[in-house]
Amino acid sequence: MKWHFSRPANPNHGITPMAPLLITVLSSWLWATTKMTVLSDQSQIFLPPLAIVALLALAVGTSVAETPSNHLVVLQYHHVSTSTPASTSITPEQFAAHMRWLADNEYTVANLPEALRKLRNGEPLTDKTVAITFDDGYKDNYSTAYPILRKHGWPFTVFVNPEPHDQKLAGWASWKELREMAKNGASIANHTTSHLFMLRRLPEETVVEWRTRLTREIVVAEERIHDETKQTHRILAYPYGESDIAIRELIADLGFIAFGQQSGAIDADSDFSDLPRFPLSGPYSAMDSFQTKMKSLPMPVFSATPDSAALDGTLTYAETRPALTLQLHDSSQLVLNCFASGQGAIPVIDQDNGRYLIRAPESLPVGRSRYNCTYASEWPGRYYWYSYAWVRRDEGDVWSHN
Repeated sequence: MKWHFSRPANPNHGITPMAPLLITVLSSWLWATTKMTVLSDQSQIFLPPLAIVALLALAVGTSVAETPSNHLVVLQYHHVSTSTPASTSITPEQFAAHMRWLADNEYTVANLPEALRKLRNGEPLTDKTVAITFDDGYKDNYSTAYPILRKHGWPFTVFVNPEPHDQKLAGWASWKELREMAKNGASIANHTTSHLFMLRRLPEETVVEWRTRLTREIVVAEERIHDETKQTHRILAYPYGESDIAIRELIADLGFIAFGQQSGAIDADSDFSDLPRFPLSGPYSAMDSFQTKMKSLPMPVFSATPDSAALDGTLTYAETRPALTLQLHDSSQLVLNCFASGQGAIPVIDQDNGRYLIRAPESLPVGRSRYNCTYASEWPGRYYWYSYAWVRRDEGDVWSHN
């Protein structure tokens, strides 16, 4: 089953719409000129070499200066603090440096709901457009990140699960603080009510009961957010980034857009029930990799087909080294590089005609893993990026990971 669809690759990337006509006219003119020169010395037409070069540049190279557009890169943060778990934290200094880099390099920081609406409706987004998101609504989002973002005048999104906010737990922003941010550029969006593991079913729970419970988690959270902030965006961030086919179908049935935690850029043909974001906490917060991610482009993938029994990224305990087949729209002169979580570079088998087989050489651990794939674009220093998320069960095919 095919879950990620992207735009058809343009075989004329880097060539203007007028280029074929200009090339044809120029070629015909040069052929005629040569013929006339041979037939009669008096019929010669002379064109300086530099003029020929200029015309060729006009025909073929005009779009070298053009930039890609109509895509979105979404940043994902959790804690902005030095006193919280390192794996889900970025220091205030690192976060401020990320924001300075965006400002210094003239990035557009978009309102996430508005940017998603534009992509779905085919409205233009300029190149270098990003959106900033936070998961969980921690206190430091308000105390540390919010003043930095407000100084820049930038919008951002906070995905909240209302339960800890209702319980006024230490470490989470209060509803009053969330309302203040909402009045000053923040979109408050859905992270389910209790931040549950959505893949896990309760003992003896039927599929219908499980689906009803998930629906209640999402709908009640949306209602609480509206009650407290008067906002409703119907945008969900999956807790832990986990989902499967059934959950994505539920999201579509409820009229929501949803985000995972796999990396990559978004365009109009992305799967809006499982959109990618770039996690930027812990080891993923380094400035050099941050810059590369901000410049990334959505890979033109026609289909991504896992060989798992479930036909999605959920694996049984026995499925230790899943294969992923990517069908790309355009495979001309590209080198696809892929990496597995904790394993580094992994083999990629080119099966011709834009078809690639990817499989980790070592077993994936129980819990969450990713295959990340990139290849160089026609714009120097920029890469097409695609990520596929896996979640592997424990012994006995039970979900036991954190």
